Amino acid sequence: MILSMTGYGKANQTYKDKNIIVELRALNSKNLDLKTRMPSNYREMEMPVRKLLSQILKRGKIDLTIQIEDLEDRPKNKINMPVLQQYLNDLIQINPNAEQSVLIAAALRLPDVLKPEEEQLSEEEQEAVLNTLQDAAERLTRYRKDEGQALKDDLQLRLKNINKELKEIEQLDKERLNKIKQRLKVALYNLQMEVDQNRFEQELIYYLEKLDINEEKVRLKNHLQYFEKELQKNNDMKGKKLGFISQEIGREINTIGSKANDSQIQRKVVQMKDELEKIKEQVLNVL
Repeated sequence: MILSMTGYGKANQTYKDKNIIVELRALNSKNLDLKTRMPSNYREMEMPVRKLLSQILKRGKIDLTIQIEDLEDRPKNKINMPVLQQYLNDLIQINPNAEQSVLIAAALRLPDVLKPEEEQLSEEEQEAVLNTLQDAAERLTRYRKDEGQALKDDLQLRLKNINKELKEIEQLDKERLNKIKQRLKVALYNLQMEVDQNRFEQELIYYLEKLDINEEKVRLKNHLQYFEKELQKNNDMKGKKLGFISQEIGREINTIGSKANDSQIQRKVVQMKDELEKIKEQVLNVL
């Protein structure tokens, strides 16, 4: 199973006269990077919110929005009576003959007379918020699973393409060293020089050993099998591990390219590198 790091989840729940709405958006990130937007009286829930999301979503750049809709038409502000009274006293001193209704209307427009009404956050409301958050996080996880299946299909296709190129390299490699050996013998013959055949054979063996890519082919095949095995595992978090394996795959492909000394094999190596780059791009999206 593979989970994508990107996703979206939304949930809502009614609590008394409120509608709690939670939205979650996730993008790529090496760790859990949480950005929250919520009502000021919910700020005390920052730690339990972070703990819950870290348990469910593991990592990613998470954008969390919590909104509250009032189901009843209630005033949003309340009057700060001490401040209002002080303003009225000052205004009366300035204009003792003014009507009281005029003074009150003027005072209500002055700073700090009206302030938002903040309710005490009860344990029941906190539980309702966390339940809604969990529901949204689970919806996001289901989204991640769907996206992850598409990622898995693409990664398997890339692995299949690399394996195909590797098999063709194995066929080309069977005659490669013989061709190089014959080419060197022809070049030496054209020089029309007397050489010690034993010394020539020793130097030829040493040279061909430096061009041998059997170990690289075996290691590359093992890395590809290891990558496929990790894809099939049921653990959620495997993006970093797949990234490390893809680095090892790239190392062997590069070594084959540098040692092959064969134009046909070089073309196969270029194709494998192209597929590997696509794998690396996709692995960045894996949780």
